[in-house]
Amino acid sequence: MLNRREMLRSMAVGAGAAMGLPFAPENLLAASLNNATPKRIVFFMQNQGFDPKTCIPTGMTNSGSLAKAKLPEPIEALEPYKDRLHIINGLHGVHTSPSHSAFFGALGGYRGGDGVPPSAPTIDYELSKALPQTLLPHLCIGMDSIENMTTKPTVANLSASGAGQPIFMHSNPNHLYQMLYGGISTGDIRKQHEARSNVLSQIESLAAAKGRSLPTTDQQRYGQYVQGFKDVNGLRDRLDTVSDHLRQFAPEVDERYTNPEFETDWHDAILDLGISALTSGITNTLTIGSGRGEIFGAWKGLGVEQQGHNLGHMKQPDNPIWIKIRQYNSRMLVRIMEALEAVPEGSGTMMDHTLIVYTSNNADYQHTSGKNWPVMLLGNFDGAFKTGCFTQLDGKRPINALWSTLLRAAGQNVDRFNMSQQLAKKFDNGAGPLKELLV
Repeated sequence: MLNRREMLRSMAVGAGAAMGLPFAPENLLAASLNNATPKRIVFFMQNQGFDPKTCIPTGMTNSGSLAKAKLPEPIEALEPYKDRLHIINGLHGVHTSPSHSAFFGALGGYRGGDGVPPSAPTIDYELSKALPQTLLPHLCIGMDSIENMTTKPTVANLSASGAGQPIFMHSNPNHLYQMLYGGISTGDIRKQHEARSNVLSQIESLAAAKGRSLPTTDQQRYGQYVQGFKDVNGLRDRLDTVSDHLRQFAPEVDERYTNPEFETDWHDAILDLGISALTSGITNTLTIGSGRGEIFGAWKGLGVEQQGHNLGHMKQPDNPIWIKIRQYNSRMLVRIMEALEAVPEGSGTMMDHTLIVYTSNNADYQHTSGKNWPVMLLGNFDGAFKTGCFTQLDGKRPINALWSTLLRAAGQNVDRFNMSQQLAKKFDNGAGPLKELLV
């Protein structure tokens, strides 16, 4: 049986031929095929905060092994995976001004806020550049209420490719399915895909022509708008070249897509699409925004009638509502791990070369100062990270230090991430990666 590496290699050759291009890394579904250990990373950002008491075992105050510890009820679904888990407490993000949300600042490690544009690239985007190239370098998906996901199917709150360059999250699973798999579908989905593709192509042409007549001061900003259409249209063309391969990974379209009873039906469907993008090799960087980086969010499908900002004003420990939400998150993390574990890769599976980062865009709770920013890691990124343990830090290293640690593990020689020497003097008592986390 071909493993994923061999399967993708043969498929990539076909893709290169279909595009009339020589066999080269930039033409591969995943350039990681030339490396012994391709890597991928998933960021799962829950809004409203991540209280450390909902993840740290009772009585565990010092760094140590999780082997004999019992995980708290909110994350009990991860109990069978304790040996792959690393709980981190004591990072800070006071410089990001999280309050309701740090927005882009959570993954950027800089000051954020509602309506504040990104001031630099975020860590997920930087990692997508450091990791082997894929057809879609970076995919962002977001989960919210049905109303919000319907009226605003794309929003940009968490990820950015640079200053003033937000990356949009996809929240409507029907739209995302059309983008990823419309070219291999039949019936109404195929018709909608083709119609949408024709419209987007026409808009790109019209927008490009219109942009040339604008004043010089507006051309750059308008150029970003045009580039967005070019990216979408280019992705559609690239996916068409590997359609036979994608058929093996496309999720089944069922009533969750077309007739969802609750918003969690769409949450589950869009997670399936994110997982399929990873397992098929379309992308190696996935960002999940539960609550989409804002102060809203809904989980009526879990029996949680309250929604939105009020959820952030509740204490999370021992709260039945937050136990349900965190358990739901944990089950999602398990689904990602199980899916990656099922795909052979090299001498192991995809999960052996993956890291999942779970935290909040809101540090530890709503209206926080950001003085404590709990994080959970799942997986070891091809043996780079310690697992099966809890690490208590002293609150003097910022989340930027964790982000630079991820870049180091991805092969980038960086000591600081989005933090100048001047800022570091005030907010960071060290430099370089967090050695407590690395093997």
